[in-house]
Amino acid sequence: QVQLVESGGGLVQPGGSLRLSCAASGSIFSGYSMGWYRQAPGKQRELVAVITSGGILSIGGSAKGRATISMDDAKYMVYLQMNSLKPEDTAVYYCNFRQSGRGDYWGQGTQVTVSS
Repeated sequence: QVQLVESGGGLVQPGGSLRLSCAASGSIFSGYSMGWYRQAPGKQRELVAVITSGGILSIGGSAKGRATISMDDAKYMVYLQMNSLKPEDTAVYYCNFRQSGRGDYWGQGTQVTVSS
C-alpha cells in the first residue's frame, strides 16, 4: 500500500499561480511515477503533469507552457507549479502514484478555485 498526502490549493486569482505538493509513503519500490490529474464538475479526470522516477515528463495539453512538475525522489515527493491560471483551471486536483504491476494510488484531492 502507498499513502499520499497532498498540500496546497485554495483560491487563486486569475493570472496567479499555484503550487501543489504530494508526499508518498509506504511500500515504494524503484520504478514509479507521480503526478497530478484534475477533475472539473461534469468533466472527466484529465492529466495535468506526470513525472517518472527516471525523470521522464508528461504534460497535459491544457497545462503545456504553464505547468512545471518536479520530484524529490529521496523524499518521494512531487511538486506542481502552475502559472497564468484561468477560471477554467478550477477543479479538484488529485495526486497520483503508479508502480508498474504494483498498483495505482490516488490522493483525496485538493480544490483549486480560480476566481476574482
